[in-house]
Amino acid sequence: MRIATYNVNGVNGRLPVLLDWLTTTQPDVACLQELKAGSEKFPEAAIRDAGYGAVWHGQKSWNGVAILARGCDPVETRRGFPDDPDPTQSRYLEAAVNGVLVGCLYLPNGNPRPGPKFDYKLRWIAAFEALASELLAIDQPVVLAGDYNIIPTDADVYKPERWLDDALFAPEVRAAFGRLTGAGWTDALRKLHPGDKLFTFWDYFRNAFPRDAGLRIDHHLLNAAAASRLRSAGVDRSVRALPKTSDHAPVWIELE
Repeated sequence: MRIATYNVNGVNGRLPVLLDWLTTTQPDVACLQELKAGSEKFPEAAIRDAGYGAVWHGQKSWNGVAILARGCDPVETRRGFPDDPDPTQSRYLEAAVNGVLVGCLYLPNGNPRPGPKFDYKLRWIAAFEALASELLAIDQPVVLAGDYNIIPTDADVYKPERWLDDALFAPEVRAAFGRLTGAGWTDALRKLHPGDKLFTFWDYFRNAFPRDAGLRIDHHLLNAAAASRLRSAGVDRSVRALPKTSDHAPVWIELE
C-alpha cells in the first residue's frame, strides 16, 4: 500500500502535474496540502476521472488539505481537531482507507519569528501533539502525513547555519518533532534512509533545485502498527523538475 504526501501549492493551477503524477505512480493514498481553493473549487471530477475518490477541506486562496484514495472513497473520520487555535484555517483532515487511518496535515509556517505567526505555530503544534498522543495508542495502522514545516535535524537542510533564525528550524519546533518521535512515532523516510541526503522542498528562487539547496519538511509519522509494516520510502524528485510544478516533491512510503 503506497501512501504519498504532496504539497501541490495550488491544486487547480498545478492540476496537470498532479494528474500526471497520479497516473504515473498510482499511489493508493495521496495526501495533498496547500490546495489554495475553496471547497466548491476542488477539482473532484478530474480527480475521479483519474481513478480516485476524495475528501477535502478547502479554503479560498490559502491552506486546504485533501485525501485521495485509488479506486475507493476515503471514509472521513475527522476535520480539524480539538483545541485548534484557529478553526477557520483548513489544516487537518483524517480518513480511513482500507484499514489504515490517515491524517493529512499542513502545519503553519510560522514566519516571521518571533511574532504572532510563530506564536500561532507553537499553539497549533501543541494541539496537534495532543491529538497525536490519542492516535498513537490505536491498534490499527495510523499514518500522519503532510507538510510539517519543520526541519527536524541539521541533516535535513542544505546549509543549517542559514536557517537558524527561521521558524522551520527553530529549537521549539525541532523539539516538538523530537517529542513526537520520542513518544513512539516513526519518521518513515529517515528510518529507512538514516544517512542519506533527502530533500522534499526547493525554493523557486536562487536556482535552488538545480543546486540541490533543499529542505526536508514533508514527513510521514507512523504509529507502531504502521511502522511494523513499513517496507520502502522515497521522494519523487523528478516531479519537482517539471514545468509549472510545485516547490515541493511528493514523498511516499509503502506498507506491507
